Amino acid sequence: MTLQINEIAPNFDARTTEGMLNFHEWIGDHWAVLFSHPKDFTPVCTTELGYMARIKPEFDKRNVRIIGLSVDPIDRHATWAADIEETQGAAPNYPMIADTDYNVSKLYGMLPAPVSGDPTQRSAADNQTVRNVFVIGPDKKIKLILVYPMTTGRNFDEVLRVIDSLQLTARFKVATPVNWKNGDDVIIAGSVTDEQAKVAYPDGWKSPKPYIRIVPQPH
Repeated sequence: MTLQINEIAPNFDARTTEGMLNFHEWIGDHWAVLFSHPKDFTPVCTTELGYMARIKPEFDKRNVRIIGLSVDPIDRHATWAADIEETQGAAPNYPMIADTDYNVSKLYGMLPAPVSGDPTQRSAADNQTVRNVFVIGPDKKIKLILVYPMTTGRNFDEVLRVIDSLQLTARFKVATPVNWKNGDDVIIAGSVTDEQAKVAYPDGWKSPKPYIRIVPQPH
């Protein structure tokens, strides 16, 4: 199964470090980040989980819920959390899915359908495709998909930047240009007509080409 941006994120029930949950109910009216890991006690993922715990307040400010996933049992998650706190300075302060039946990994296209058996007998290399980031909106639609190799740590500051852009688009119908940072100028979305733009931006806009309409970031 190949997921695409703007498709409804597959719903599921899962056991997590914070109990059983239904994914769509857990998201509620929030945004969500689901990020996956091939196995517990992997070095790159250890750094990622600790960093996400440290910057969780930034996601909270943006009405974003975080949930992790690893293809390992729940008791291993608890032991791994202690290692993460010891080495990274913070333990996961968000739920971690124990995807021991591979259900979520398969639903999200990270493992092929035939995968089965004891997850503890699978190596990180066996699960190396379980290295995705999904950003999901309150409408339960997928807004972003990132896929990383096991050897490259993910840039969660970039995920925050993208969420800022997505939320700006959802609220004001603007797009963000290359290397945009919060506070920079933005572009009026192509779905907005010039007549509509004149109402929203009575002071006008810079237009180096008719299809590029630049305005200060709205707040």
